[in-house]
Amino acid sequence: MRFIVRRLLPKARLLAYYLPQFHPIPENDQWWGDGFTEWTNVARARPLYPGHAQPRLPADLGYYDLRVPEVRQAQADLAHAHGIEGFCYWHYWFGGKRLLERPFQEVLASGKPDFPFCLAWANQSWTGVWHGARDRILIHQTYPPGDDERHFAAVLPAFRDPRYLSVHGQKLFLVYRPHELPEPRRFADAWREAAHRAGLSGLHLVGVAAESWVPGDHGFDASVLCEPGSTMLRLKRRPEHLVDRVCRLASGRDWRQLTRDVLSWPETYSYETVARYALPDRDLGFPNYPCVVPNWDNTPRCGKGALVFDGSSPALFQGILREALHRIEGLESEERLIFVKSWNEWAEGNYLEPDRYFGTRYLAAIRDLVLR
Repeated sequence: MRFIVRRLLPKARLLAYYLPQFHPIPENDQWWGDGFTEWTNVARARPLYPGHAQPRLPADLGYYDLRVPEVRQAQADLAHAHGIEGFCYWHYWFGGKRLLERPFQEVLASGKPDFPFCLAWANQSWTGVWHGARDRILIHQTYPPGDDERHFAAVLPAFRDPRYLSVHGQKLFLVYRPHELPEPRRFADAWREAAHRAGLSGLHLVGVAAESWVPGDHGFDASVLCEPGSTMLRLKRRPEHLVDRVCRLASGRDWRQLTRDVLSWPETYSYETVARYALPDRDLGFPNYPCVVPNWDNTPRCGKGALVFDGSSPALFQGILREALHRIEGLESEERLIFVKSWNEWAEGNYLEPDRYFGTRYLAAIRDLVLR
């Protein structure tokens, strides 16, 4: 199937972050045991407080393996049918070493699915956070001399692919933590020069960062806020977040029992309250693309140290997306980007793929706004 990218004054260009974690790799076998994938944590999740909606289990696509081409095709078909323009694949590069690269490399080599994509460099050290061991370093993110050139050369085949997403002809590339680059502007300049030498028409560099990070000061073109962290910072500046948290924890509880329980429960907020602060309440003064989060519950990874947005629903998510659409109305069609976090971060409880409770209703919430 060939996908037709919607270009005639689209309401939005929705790009969903895509996690390539759903296949075993030797490193994860060594760190966590043979056959470990994201599904390992998802399947063993259990409720941690009264009313906690866990485990969250897949429906239509099942416990898939991303080494299977038919799985990748089914994901693309589903995304396209509901108004997602492309996948933003997380890309892992550690000073020359790649991890979790197989699914995307097979997409690149096979030409299938014929569905648009871009890359987002997750330039952070891997820790034991998936098992609640945040202080355990599995692999360090390093920036050795000459790494910018080697890294660009490794990504160039993707940039040359006709499916690769662009903004005004410039290849779209994201950096997850641009502030952690030793010299962000040097990185940006080196990659732009390399793109020019390779005959590309340019790069559109986007930093995934905080509201205070100004992309133009560091050689980048735009930013997208790092979620859900940015939302939590806005929420915690408001006194009602404390009332919301206490009320949710206290619901139906004896206060003496609550005192004992509160220390053992994850940090929990109402998604309805979170939704009021899901987007910045001011113009940031520089190009910034909205990021919308349909749901969040990373207890499968982090246990009691997790963050939970309780009570998320397709209707509430649609309200956030509607506001994001309103904010990009005045932009040129090429610039009407909205990032969705995420397509398939199941162990974060953060996904659009069908689950056993809502089915395809989160996807339908997008389709009903974007395609109608």
